[in-house]
Formats: sequence, C-alpha cells, structure tokens
Amino acid sequence: MAVPLSAMLAALKAAGEETRLRILALLAEGELNVSDLTDILAQSQPRISRHLKLLTEAGLIERQREGAWAFFRLADQNAGAMVVRDLVARLHRGDSRLQADRQRLDAVREARAQAAQVHFSRLAGHWDEMRALHVPEDAVEAAIREMIGEQPFRAVLDLGTGTGRMLQLLGERAARAVGLDASHAMLTVARANLEQAGLSHVQLRQGDIHALPVERHSFDLVLIHQVLHFLDDPARAIREAAGALSPGGRLLIVDFAAHELEFLREKHAHRRLGFSHEQMSGWLEEAELDLIGYRDLTPAEPGRGDLLTVSLYLARDRRVVTDVPEYSSISAVA
Repeated sequence: MAVPLSAMLAALKAAGEETRLRILALLAEGELNVSDLTDILAQSQPRISRHLKLLTEAGLIERQREGAWAFFRLADQNAGAMVVRDLVARLHRGDSRLQADRQRLDAVREARAQAAQVHFSRLAGHWDEMRALHVPEDAVEAAIREMIGEQPFRAVLDLGTGTGRMLQLLGERAARAVGLDASHAMLTVARANLEQAGLSHVQLRQGDIHALPVERHSFDLVLIHQVLHFLDDPARAIREAAGALSPGGRLLIVDFAAHELEFLREKHAHRRLGFSHEQMSGWLEEAELDLIGYRDLTPAEPGRGDLLTVSLYLARDRRVVTDVPEYSSISAVA
C-alpha cells in the first residue's frame, strides 16, 4: 500500500528521536503502560508521557484506558502506522541499546506474571470447585474448535475474556484479536498469560459488556464464554455482541444450561442459574441473529443432580449468508 507524502513525513518526524524510536520498538513486542516504559527506559514519567503524547497525536500508537492505567500499543489502522511498523522491523536486533531494553522488558513481564499468579492463586479454589461440576475444559474447548471450524479469522472479539484462555486458544488464527473485561485484575492475569504464549498482537481493553468500546460491525467472530450467568441483563449483552459482528459474522456463546444449584448465587456470584434453549434462542432472534447450531456437553454421571451441563450456541449475522457447518442436533460429551 502506497503512503501519502504527508503521512510519511509526519511518521518519520514523530519517530525520528532516539527515545521515541525505542518506545516504538518496545511496543512492537506488545502493549505497555507508562510505568512499564519508565522502568525499562530509566526516564522520568513526565518525559515518557510527553513522548507518548506526541506519538499518539501522530497516530503511530494507540492508547487504551484500563482503570487508573493507560496502555499503549502500535497503531494498525493508518498509513503512518504502516511506515513505523516497517521501520521497527528493520532495526538491528543486535543493537546494544535495544538488547538492553528487551532484557528490561523481560524483567517487567516476569514481575507482571508473578503478580498475576498471586491474584490467580486466590481464585484457585473457586475455579477448582466449578470445574468439578461440569465436563473437563479440554472437552469444552474441543467442542468450540469443532463448531467454529479451522479457518483463520480476520478479527476476533472475546467478551469477558477473564484469564484470556479463549484468546490463547484462537489468537494465532486471527489477524486481529481483542479481549474485553470489566476487571483490571483479570486483565492483568490475561496480559501475563498472553505474553507467555507469545501473542503480542492481541489487544486487551477494559470496558462494559453492555456498552462495548469497540468498532461496530468489525468482527467476524465474537465469543461470550461463561459470562452471561454473571449478568443482570444477558439479552442486552447479546445485542451488543451482535452489533460488533461484521456482515455474516458469527457469535459463539458458551454457558450453563438451566439448573437449580442455588448455592452458586451466594458462593460464586452467579446472577442466573443457567439458560434454557428456548430462552437463548429467543435472545438471539431479538438480536437479529440466526441460530445455526448448538451442543450440550453433559457429565457422564447419571443420577447426580449437582452437575452442570455446558451449552454452546453458534449464531450468525443474517445480513450475509456464508458457508458455515451446521450443528442441528444436541450431542453429549462424556
């Protein structure tokens, strides 16, 4: 793609300073906040902030708010950003300053991973108890892969990303992947997990699932994995997700079938005790999505009333008919 002269000049002017070029090289490795960059570059917060402001105004980087923090990453939606990505790719990785920056980046990431592990360890009992109530996670993930197929994606959006597991599962197949969560603490966990998985192109954003801070009609796959049962208004979240779909895009919902385990409300903050097929189908219809298949994954322990069935629903934006595998029957996985 050819770059206009004005965009080329603006990009070169903004990038043509040592600290700013080092910042761009670091952001090519993944998103970072001001504190990360001050630690890595050993410069004051006001100075780093001024460089980031200039780069943001030039359109070379993007800023995403996350609670009290702001995270920055290389832009990917304009001509100037294309120039910078090419410049950064041509930097000699053996340069001593860049090597030192990457070593300090590794130390920052390690500290982040340790902090995330501390937070996640506090939730371990919760996750272990929930996992014991339904089929193993690998069975759920196998069903997800089967339902959505093996083709690559242009853009994937994971709503309520939590630990980032769905992005780890699908991120390598997506040219662009975005994870959204309301919790800064969970985004910290997700960021550490994605960095360890080498998925530096994945973007994380803090936001409300009922008012998505993403571009409308831009994603060919949207996921809502084990999120709806925490919400007061699941139907509204589904409508918001539908608005993020590109024509012919697909929405995958994974959640519990209707059940009667009341203790999940008090002990695990579940607002809804699962969902019936009729309820979910109605919400998808209201969102102007066509249900193209569903599956039920039921633990193979007949007679136990304290186990949960995991239901998967795949729906499609009806503005365009695409060739998508159909799953018209309910299947059980032991």
